Amino acid sequence: MSKLKEFDFPVEASHILMFARAVGDANPVYADPGSEAARAAGGVLAPPTFCQASAQFDPDYFLRPKIGGKWFGSGAEPTGDPEYLKGGVGSGLHAEQHFEYHRHPRPGDRLTATVRSGKTWEKQGRRGGTLSFSESITEYRDQDGELVVTARSIGVKTSQVVEQE
Repeated sequence: MSKLKEFDFPVEASHILMFARAVGDANPVYADPGSEAARAAGGVLAPPTFCQASAQFDPDYFLRPKIGGKWFGSGAEPTGDPEYLKGGVGSGLHAEQHFEYHRHPRPGDRLTATVRSGKTWEKQGRRGGTLSFSESITEYRDQDGELVVTARSIGVKTSQVVEQE
């Protein structure tokens, strides 16, 4: 399993608040340090799946808009960038996401995300030919090097285009 990349992810109270609002979670533990929930937890905590927002700090994240460049999801074409579909990208999907919390991220943490390859395997599909699965593992460590969250993502690609019935 090789290390693919590493990037920093600062955890800020306003970022936690906006993430909680975006997912529709009004729990005061994510927003109000004076709330009973936050006091019981020892302060404001980040919501579950919050570390997924680290993608906006990854300079290579393919869905992150690049100023002056074409962006997936914008423009006249369905993807905004016809080149995006070359190489079979259109035949893949995000299949699973798992988060293992060693502790909750908190405002003031400066997490370092280290992404590495995990397992790969294949399975015969009914309509898409061979299904190729790949796992990506991201470890989020705090400013003291302590492991905070381990995220596992599973992607799958088909060996042929699936025709709609």
